[in-house]
Amino acid sequence: MALADVLAYRWGRLAGRLPDRLEDLRGPGQGVVVLPVHLTWHGLREFDVADGRLRLCLYSIVLSQGQRNDIARFLNARLLTEDWPQLCGLLGRKTRAACERRFGLTASG
Repeated sequence: MALADVLAYRWGRLAGRLPDRLEDLRGPGQGVVVLPVHLTWHGLREFDVADGRLRLCLYSIVLSQGQRNDIARFLNARLLTEDWPQLCGLLGRKTRAACERRFGLTASG
């Protein structure tokens, strides 16, 4: 298999987990989010969206582990855009690139 085919396959898998548009992210802009066990089985499951540090943790878990419906359900488009300059440094290179490509996010905000 050629390198281009491998990269396309990996991009396709990541892109398949992301909703089609930033506007499809309809997560809460306030309150407490309780993640299901399939996303975070190791302990912390409740995240106050008003707490910036907890929100970064929540968003990094969901983007790294979640499926399309999890990402749309738990992430808020406005907050993701505002937090992206800090959040992108917490994600793996492939996840970061897929989010930037799909949602038009940039590290400069």
